[in-house]
Amino acid sequence: MSTVTDPRPRQDLDPAERSIVLVGLMGAGKSCIGRKLAQRLGLRFVDADSEIEAAAGCSIPEIFERHGEAAFRDGERRVIARLLESHDRQVLATGGGAFMDAGTRRAIAGTGVSVWLRADLELLLRRTSRRSKRPLLRRGNPRETLSRLIGERYPVYAEADITVDSVDGPPDETVDRVLEALKRHGAVR
Repeated sequence: MSTVTDPRPRQDLDPAERSIVLVGLMGAGKSCIGRKLAQRLGLRFVDADSEIEAAAGCSIPEIFERHGEAAFRDGERRVIARLLESHDRQVLATGGGAFMDAGTRRAIAGTGVSVWLRADLELLLRRTSRRSKRPLLRRGNPRETLSRLIGERYPVYAEADITVDSVDGPPDETVDRVLEALKRHGAVR
C-alpha cells in the first residue's frame, strides 16, 4: 500500500479556493486529522456528524435507532450539501458512509478537494474499539463488519482526488502527508 497517490487535477475551479473534504471509514482519523489540518491552514473545521446531530437534536446512534440508516443518510446528504454551499473554504470531515452517496460525491467534486484517509483493517479495529457509539459496529462482529465495509467502500473512496494512508503514530505525521499531497494538487500554496 503506497503512502500517497497522485491527485487527479480539476480544471473548473482553482483547487486553492476549494474546501478540503476528508473521506474514509470510521476510525481512519478524519476528525482528528481534520482539526489539526484546519488549524495549520487557518481554516474553519467542520465535523459533518456533529452538524447532523445538531440539526436532528439527537445523537447519530439515536437517529439510527429511531429512524433507520436511510433517514440518517438522507439528512447527512442534505447537511453536507448545505455546508459545501456556504462557499466558505473549510476543512470538512464526513461520516464514513457519506462518500458512498453519488449526490454527495457530486457536491464534493463541485466545490471541494476530496482526500481519502485510507487505513488498514487492524488500525480501524484498534481505533473503533475505543468508542462504542458507532451504530454499524453495535451488532455482529466488528472485524467482519469493517472487512465488509472495506470491500464495499474502498473502491468508491478510490474516486477521491487524493489518497493518503492513515497510519499509527502521531497524527501530525499524517497531517504532514495530507498537506504535502494538497500542495502537489495545488490546493495549498
